[in-house]
Amino acid sequence: MGTPELALLCLPCAGASATMYLRWRRLVPQWLRIVPVELPGRGARMGEDFVEDFDALVARLCTEQAAALQGRFALFGHSMGALLAWGIARRLHDERRALPRALLVSGSAAPSCRDPDRFADRNDDRALIADLRRQGGTPEEAFASEELMRITLDVLAADYRICESFGQRERPPLPLPIHVFAGRDDDIDAARVEAWSREATHAVTLDWFDGGHFFLRHGEGAFLEALSRRIAPGAVVPGGRHAAPSLV
Repeated sequence: MGTPELALLCLPCAGASATMYLRWRRLVPQWLRIVPVELPGRGARMGEDFVEDFDALVARLCTEQAAALQGRFALFGHSMGALLAWGIARRLHDERRALPRALLVSGSAAPSCRDPDRFADRNDDRALIADLRRQGGTPEEAFASEELMRITLDVLAADYRICESFGQRERPPLPLPIHVFAGRDDDIDAARVEAWSREATHAVTLDWFDGGHFFLRHGEGAFLEALSRRIAPGAVVPGGRHAAPSLV
């Protein structure tokens, strides 16, 4: 009997489209089906208006992805995508709908520990370009193309407004496992990353990687191996309320 398939819905980071996950389809095990989730205003949905409110975007994604949010599925997001993945899991729980087998988050502070000043003074092209260069995830050809840079900056500005609209509030932990991935050289404070341990009643794992905010791109092979291992059928999840962090 074959390994049962698991659909992994992948939410993009700020300024990006779902195409950032397409190459994963040929790099992960056959039992893992990568489902890139495109947001309005970019990629294949470029003709649509941006949705710049966090709660409104989460509600819309839950409706649009209703068919995919059933059966054997998990949620993954990087940076802003991690917050959206958490928001989707939160909404599914609140509506008493089927929950993902696991929530996987990368390059993100926990929802309860986000930096309120993270997006201050990021309201013009010069500041946005500086942010893109600092994080190191944008290919140089994008900076060299006026058209590509205009598209990227418009998407990034809209996504930063999504993040700014997120309202931090105390919420009970989710009844599912959370797997956290982070870069050792990311500028997100480690304590903010480790605070994901308070977001679940099940075990929370934490894998650290060499690299900055886009460690998952620069060390893609090691990252995807760890991601697959965490959600593989029959994988042993450390017991208890909080799992001990593991190092990769």
